[in-house]
Amino acid sequence: MSTIFIGIAGGTGSGKTTLTEHLKQHFGDDISVVHHDSYYKRQDRPFEERCQQNYDHPDAFDTALLVEHLRALRDGKAIRCPVYSYVEHQRTEETELIKPSKVVIVEGILILHDPTLRDMLDIKIFVETDADVRILRRALRDVRDRGRTLQSVITQYLTTVKPMHEQFVEPSRKYADIIVLEGGHNLVALDMIMQRIASHIATAE
Repeated sequence: MSTIFIGIAGGTGSGKTTLTEHLKQHFGDDISVVHHDSYYKRQDRPFEERCQQNYDHPDAFDTALLVEHLRALRDGKAIRCPVYSYVEHQRTEETELIKPSKVVIVEGILILHDPTLRDMLDIKIFVETDADVRILRRALRDVRDRGRTLQSVITQYLTTVKPMHEQFVEPSRKYADIIVLEGGHNLVALDMIMQRIASHIATAE
């Protein structure tokens, strides 16, 4: 089976997940999704210390394991993807079975930063959204879904998220093949990407 890898990068709250979900819902089993966030490193330290970790720095991720897993998918082998708990700030003991497919989407803020990972991607997409919109989306998500306080979200954004975005995420934009404004809400860009995926699926063996 011929597989293409599509990378969807962009800052926190930019709309990466919305775009990814639109594509997954449309193409179903022809698409497998791998989230870089699933590959946060395991931390052997107390919860209070884990809360202070810089989760937006490249060193927070086990990107080498992600690359290993993508190579396995390319070779037609299923993988056991780690499962990460945002509430506990920790990789769990659980894994998720991800099967090889005609299209593999790799999603995450830093997937265009690492050269080895970047070189594996056939199509590189960067989702771009205004910073004020992104922080509002992140605050709503973290308070609603991850049990955070608004103050903790603001503190984390100012101390690590924003500086890391400026140092690592935004510079990786130059490696993108496609810049998508507003993520999954950009219907014109979404339609173009869907056409490219549909063309590959139709010809993949």
